[in-house]
Amino acid sequence: MRPSVILLALAITTWLSEHWGTATVVEDFNHVERCKESLYMGTPPRGFRDSRLKKICQHYADKPRYVTLYDSKNRIPVYSAYTFKKTEGDRRVDYPWMYEPQLAELDGNGNMLPFPTGYLHMKFEDSQAVLDDYSDVVLYERGHLNPDQHQSDPQDRAATYTLTNVVPEIREFNIGPWREHEERIRVRLNNFCRGRAYVVTGVTTTGNMIRRNNQDRVGIPEDVWSAYCCTDYDRNAPHNIRIRFPTQAALAKNAKEGNRVQEITVQELEIYLTNKMAVDKNFQLFYDNCNSPSPLPPYLNYAK
Repeated sequence: MRPSVILLALAITTWLSEHWGTATVVEDFNHVERCKESLYMGTPPRGFRDSRLKKICQHYADKPRYVTLYDSKNRIPVYSAYTFKKTEGDRRVDYPWMYEPQLAELDGNGNMLPFPTGYLHMKFEDSQAVLDDYSDVVLYERGHLNPDQHQSDPQDRAATYTLTNVVPEIREFNIGPWREHEERIRVRLNNFCRGRAYVVTGVTTTGNMIRRNNQDRVGIPEDVWSAYCCTDYDRNAPHNIRIRFPTQAALAKNAKEGNRVQEITVQELEIYLTNKMAVDKNFQLFYDNCNSPSPLPPYLNYAK
């Protein structure tokens, strides 16, 4: 094949990838248009210093569902960011667990895939966690950062069942304080957020690892944190609810005891995380601290 034809084919492939968003692991969340829908003002949390972290636009059934900043060294997400969907909160447990092919290889159509049977997972276990990492661990549960009960569409819920969206959570914490927190936020946003709610949930680590075959495999979080942003909320809500809008954050220890979830301001959470994570002085979870943009003057609304 002539070099000119090869170059043309490469150019077409690159154009399709950039414009249609088929690549799941991306250079910048802002470069994949539909990924931006999961982020307030289309802007991801800023200030993370580690350039090795992978930006995943989580695709399922050919549609972007949410975004994840992934640590391939510790094989856990740093955070997942998603839009909350009003839901009754019932849990579904019959979805297959999936992995992200493009953390390990360049081909594929950008969708997460169910884990293969047998030993085929060995070809991608260097880049991400696999089911075997959790199979013989009795202390930990697979804890969702984007929980299925915060989604309503069956495909959105299925998309939360990827190991790139879960971390090892102490069982007592996972089924106790943190699940209660997720339900409390679900009810609050269901009842009092009138517009779209954006949520970012993540972890801090200190180097503790799940080991398999005498090798460090999966980072164990020290803290689990979360924050939401909803600028269009019920101004007539009770005072104890209204003060938790437009933003609120939560922080808890991933521990068997002393694991109470504390609700704090987003700014308090950012200060805490600045001392616990590799972030710079510009670290910010939500664009402009989730301040609602000033409305345009009426005469500008008609400008084209």
